[in-house]
Amino acid sequence: MIYTAIDTFYLTDEQLQNSPSRKDGIDEATETTLRIYGCDLIQESGILLRLPQAVMATGQVLFHRFYCKKSFARFNVKKVAASCVWLASKLEESPRKARQVIIVFHRMECRRENLPIEHLDLYSKKYVDLKMELSRTERHILKEMGFICHVEHPHKFISNYLATLETPPELRQEAWNLANDSLRTTLCVRFKSEVVACGVVYAAARRFQVPLPENPPWWKAFDAEKSGIDEVCRVLAHLYSLPKAQYTPVSKDGDSFTFSNKSIESKSQSTPKDVPQSSPLGDADTAVPKGATGEADIESVGVALVKQIDKPRESKKSDDESKSAATDGGARDELTLKSKSDRKMEARDRDRDRDRDRDRERDRERERERERDRTKSRDRDRGRDSDREREREEIERDKHKDRRRSRERSKETGHSEKSKHHSSRGMIMNLHEFIYLFLFYFLGLAINPAFDAAVASSSSSL
Repeated sequence: MIYTAIDTFYLTDEQLQNSPSRKDGIDEATETTLRIYGCDLIQESGILLRLPQAVMATGQVLFHRFYCKKSFARFNVKKVAASCVWLASKLEESPRKARQVIIVFHRMECRRENLPIEHLDLYSKKYVDLKMELSRTERHILKEMGFICHVEHPHKFISNYLATLETPPELRQEAWNLANDSLRTTLCVRFKSEVVACGVVYAAARRFQVPLPENPPWWKAFDAEKSGIDEVCRVLAHLYSLPKAQYTPVSKDGDSFTFSNKSIESKSQSTPKDVPQSSPLGDADTAVPKGATGEADIESVGVALVKQIDKPRESKKSDDESKSAATDGGARDELTLKSKSDRKMEARDRDRDRDRDRDRERDRERERERERDRTKSRDRDRGRDSDREREREEIERDKHKDRRRSRERSKETGHSEKSKHHSSRGMIMNLHEFIYLFLFYFLGLAINPAFDAAVASSSSSL
């Protein structure tokens, strides 16, 4: 939201006393009642629409600002209240549809006026007119505001002020309630939010008999004046002394929001028709000359009486003709209205069919785009899968090569070990043979002389 300086909007007491409603002949009490009634509508409709309190507060401030520049006699208070709720919901980022606002205000009016609650057909001419009137009134509000719709509420100052003054916690809820009630008065267009917050805090403290620092005065720390605080308290006390606000019909463009048929019929029945009544003998003295005698006089008197008797018949005939003409005109108007409504309905049906066809085409295009995205993703996945398979194959190939190399190396190491074993074994065998040969050689040398001596001895004995 764009924050704009709106200090120039605040009005003085003289400007409020010379408001456009006063210029149109509406007294101060009626204007005050209508202001309270419109704020009640905004508050109740916000609760039914489940809007936050900030939306209802903004709508009430816009309502008061609009009627500071326009008269209650020219703009219906119910329509302006509905448009303020609709506009405030968009300003506070909690938007509601025009259909929801219209249905809520229609039901509120039926309950307040003790009318039978009828279903509002969304395809009827009444609903179309209400929707057009709602948007038209919203444009009027924006035009009078100069499209500067920023609102600063006193609620955000209350918590800071109470925390600074170190007041008990039950004072906060009371001050908050008083701030909500102050929105039904013209305080929001007379004083700044800081002054209203100070007045609300002072009123809540007086009600709970909580002392506030006066040396130095506490309100000077919050840029407020004692006169403004006293005026806020006075206006709130006057508000609580008033009875419940009732609707007073002062608008020129209609008193009903939903243009209920029952209210229109009751109004038509309450205004009696002026039927011309004429007595057949009422004007006999003027029609019959005095002192008339003879047959001529009798004939003239008879003619006069016949004329007097025929006058009501002629008036009845003229009334019947006028009624028939009126009924014919009404029938023609109804036919023209029906034809216009039929044309509008046909145009709406065509627009709906076109919108449906466009939506279908958009859905088809979206489905096509989704299919394209899916095919692209599939191709990408396939490419990724193929890359992964290639990587896996390469990894397996490398592993297989490593295995072969390890096997070859193991074989080579086995042969070398065998050769070493054989060589060592051969060397051992050669050493054993050498030792045996050596032993045999020395034994042979030692045995040979003993053998020779034995042979010699044996031979000598023989």
